[in-house]
Amino acid sequence: MTLKPLAVVLCLATLGMAGCASKYIEPEEYSGFLKNYQVLKEEKSPSGAAVSRWIKPGIDVSQFTSVYVEPSQLYPQPQPTEKIPQSTLDGITKYYDQVLQTQFAKALPLASGPGPHVLVVRPAITAVSAKTKSLQPYEVIPIALIAAGISTATGIRDQDTTIATEAAFLDGGNNEVVAQVVRKGAGAELDNSSQVMTANDAKAVLDGWARDMVKSFESLKK
Repeated sequence: MTLKPLAVVLCLATLGMAGCASKYIEPEEYSGFLKNYQVLKEEKSPSGAAVSRWIKPGIDVSQFTSVYVEPSQLYPQPQPTEKIPQSTLDGITKYYDQVLQTQFAKALPLASGPGPHVLVVRPAITAVSAKTKSLQPYEVIPIALIAAGISTATGIRDQDTTIATEAAFLDGGNNEVVAQVVRKGAGAELDNSSQVMTANDAKAVLDGWARDMVKSFESLKK
């Protein structure tokens, strides 16, 4: 085998391994937003997506008669880039708040703040990234704002967007954590490396996360 074909084979093998990357958030990717990651277990969400989560054993969710969704955070605080500007980050958190409130309102009345019998939802966006499609992806690290501008030649490739969340669910009466979840998802594809990511590119992911959270809560009621 000549040197050039061998290089091609090695490249394809590398890309194949990259494409098999875990859909779960790896421990080294945890942001530090949650207090205890050791209790998390890899499971499937109601929609069948990969999630790492923990639910307090024996929790009686019927004690919660309303829900308060705290404003979502960007954690740790990121530095915006031309690829993912501050307006995109602000738009993502704003929409996340809206969709969480909309979905949880289907299960419980919305509360104006924490208190007895109030389920508190504390969400965070912990990673936002864009990588060149069909190339070895950059590692998704907590709130790494990554633009895959490898060269002029690769700049014409489509780009995948990725977003991650961590959320804690608390008893509003005593501030005790009763559940936690960590997950990531794929946003809309960008046409090329020069296209700016917008909040709209993440909306489908945020919608799915909110629906799964509420379905998980409702399953506990049964």
